[in-house]
Amino acid sequence: MRFLSILDFDHEALSACLDLAAHYKSARAARVPHDRPLDGRHVALLFEKPSLRTRSTFQIAVRELGGNVIEPQTDVALGGRESIADVARNLERWVYAAVVRTYAQDRLAEFAAAAQRLRVVNALTNEEHPCQALADCLTLIETWGSLRNRTIAFVGDGNNVATSLAQAATMLGAHVRIASPIGFELPDHVAESVARIAKSGGAVELVTDPVAGVRDADAVYTDVWTSMGQEDEAHGRVSVFLPYQVNAALRSHARPDALFMHCLPAHRGDEVTDEVIDSAASVVFDQAENRLHVQKALLAMLARG
Repeated sequence: MRFLSILDFDHEALSACLDLAAHYKSARAARVPHDRPLDGRHVALLFEKPSLRTRSTFQIAVRELGGNVIEPQTDVALGGRESIADVARNLERWVYAAVVRTYAQDRLAEFAAAAQRLRVVNALTNEEHPCQALADCLTLIETWGSLRNRTIAFVGDGNNVATSLAQAATMLGAHVRIASPIGFELPDHVAESVARIAKSGGAVELVTDPVAGVRDADAVYTDVWTSMGQEDEAHGRVSVFLPYQVNAALRSHARPDALFMHCLPAHRGDEVTDEVIDSAASVVFDQAENRLHVQKALLAMLARG
């Protein structure tokens, strides 16, 4: 069992995960004990990229599900001293699951392929960020009840966050409109994958005009202009992405009650202004909180097979 991509879920599994996450969230708030499917089991966190939300929420999730966390040092965790496959083969003899945050998706796939008994979770790669998309969808369901017939505008780089959001939200019936500069669009193969899995009227639409992107949207989502590993491109990206800043003027083209979303960390003054991210419409910290609940649900589902 593994969760490397939203595409590893069918529609029923996606809905089941979100329902279970809502249950865990309610139980935690009420301090009601729940099942501990990881009781006595160990989970390895293998992080090549820095993290606040992902690391913290997975640590808490594993422990609240009864498991134990180990965190091998970065320089020995993913091929620093030995091959990725050999690392995976070692870990599957000791631990039940591995949560991996790395660079190329191919590295994650290689790790998972080498250890067939190991439950493997994608905690972020350059290409996909499926745990974030689960949290995003839970946040929207809490507000709207359903994503069907809703329009979500993603403004900025067609990156890993945009990819996983488009996959998950269209499976739940949303229209996802992604506004990106030319050369930074959602990859063609992602748009094709969305077309195959979209349900209940869900679809993805790619535009280059940020105003057209957010027009009449029910939610406006953005992310940093320069992702981890692209730091050498940061200066050149600023002028390209400046028209895509989510500020009050751009936000005004969305619906009056439109939500603002961001996966965090935010570069305030770049992709979003303070007045937007700190507004009453912002649900960014709800998204961050919900990382815990969806990841608990995901781990529990993997433990149950």
